[in-house]
Amino acid sequence: MNDPPDTPVLDNHLHLDPRYGRGLEAVRDFVRLGGTHLLVVNKPSWLLDVEADEPADFEAVFEETIEIVEAATEILPGRAWPVLGVHPGLITRLVDDRGFDPEDARDLMCGGIDVAASFVEEGRALALKSGRPHYEVPDPVWDASNAVIRHAFDRGARLDCAVQLHTEASEDLTDLAELAESVGLDRGRVVKHYAAGELAGPIPSVMSERDRLTRAARSGQPFLMETDFVDDPDRPGAVLGPKTVPRRVRWLLEEGYEEAVHRAHVETPKAVYGIDTEATFDR
Repeated sequence: MNDPPDTPVLDNHLHLDPRYGRGLEAVRDFVRLGGTHLLVVNKPSWLLDVEADEPADFEAVFEETIEIVEAATEILPGRAWPVLGVHPGLITRLVDDRGFDPEDARDLMCGGIDVAASFVEEGRALALKSGRPHYEVPDPVWDASNAVIRHAFDRGARLDCAVQLHTEASEDLTDLAELAESVGLDRGRVVKHYAAGELAGPIPSVMSERDRLTRAARSGQPFLMETDFVDDPDRPGAVLGPKTVPRRVRWLLEEGYEEAVHRAHVETPKAVYGIDTEATFDR
């Protein structure tokens, strides 16, 4: 193996499961290939055996995420940060499987966002996560989901923190950027996870596939890189494995995209999250 690139290497969105998945072994794989920094998003609450009935029930999910983030930081040449929130797919689970009205599901999920926001306010988490289903849902569920997003944006604006979004596949989410700005959150603090190479509205967190990354690199626009590694033993390697971002960074450098690598791993993280990947990087 060649020496790792002499640059911060950030995976902007992945999950670590300390109970059922690879957990810290996935972090070690990331480091062995040259990875340095991680943004770890809590897994959907139900995958950590939490069927929330009230907002406080999300606390256990967030605490477990913070614990593995702290352990990951001990392994990384840089560090990890937690991103906490409520997975938008929960609304379907609540409405279809548990008999919630969309409005009651909305209120529970907004309460979960409030709990996540309290962790950000205390300095224990970096950013919030929210979104809306990426599949067809009835209008009342869609409306409730957008209300949850608005609530997350409002909390992000009050805390001056970024909000990561899980949404439908799209290269134009101007509606969500405008919604953020309507409650005082700069669209530059809104991140679309699982993005294509270019995106109107929020900042794209680009899935680390060569064609998407080539578009992002050539665009000249801010972007981040991610794997959305789900750390599920029933789906090994899904969505992309933890080695992917370091491998793609090496490939981008070989292709001559040094400026794009700096943009994705230094400039954009600083602009979006206020983090300094260079200052926290110790090879």
